[in-house]
Amino acid sequence: MESKLSELVSRLKSAALENLKAVVLYGSAVTGEFMKEHSDLNVLCVVERAGSAELERLHPVAEWWTRQGNPSPLVFTFDELERSADIFAIEMTDMKSHHRMLFGADFFEGLDVPLQLHRLQVERELRTCWVRLRQGILAAPQKKKFHFGLMRESVATFCALFRHALIALGQPAPHSKREAVNGIASLVGTDPSGFNTILDFREGKRKESEIDIEAALQTYLEFVEVVTNEVDRRLEAS
Repeated sequence: MESKLSELVSRLKSAALENLKAVVLYGSAVTGEFMKEHSDLNVLCVVERAGSAELERLHPVAEWWTRQGNPSPLVFTFDELERSADIFAIEMTDMKSHHRMLFGADFFEGLDVPLQLHRLQVERELRTCWVRLRQGILAAPQKKKFHFGLMRESVATFCALFRHALIALGQPAPHSKREAVNGIASLVGTDPSGFNTILDFREGKRKESEIDIEAALQTYLEFVEVVTNEVDRRLEAS
């Protein structure tokens, strides 16, 4: 991981020159939950200018980085970060809490993340991801490997949203994906076994062949439905 990150920074500096102001590693790679088989290396690039010419210069680096199996870096100017912090409160709060500077000065201490839209973002993202999960189930071939893939690919996003749902509801912020799942399950009174099964797989505690995939999918979907509706109801009432 370290050699890849060093090479990324080197390539970014060579491509962007003085336009590159900071490179930040965020996500599971800095929260202690990184798993080589399941996690990405998430990177934010802060630049002076982000016009078409500047993005074209970064394109070969992004192409190389995605070939390594990682998402393309996020690109923002400082001004854009400050102006969008309120509508990206979930992401910015997490980045501010857990990040590692790969290049440049650490600017997060001085970055204000307004939380007046945080609750609305939690509600919207939960419902959006729930709808996408349903669409995925409808569109996927009726085979276990595809259903298992839907759960594997969505679990990290849902866990992040469960964490922020707890925060929005005035609960202590959980430190791990499993704490987020079990915390929201306890709060709303629903069965977390489907999510815990997928987390067990991610952590190497269970093999895919040991999992009843269709049963896990049923409880996984029910969990998302109950949590989404209950969080929405509680936030509206508070």
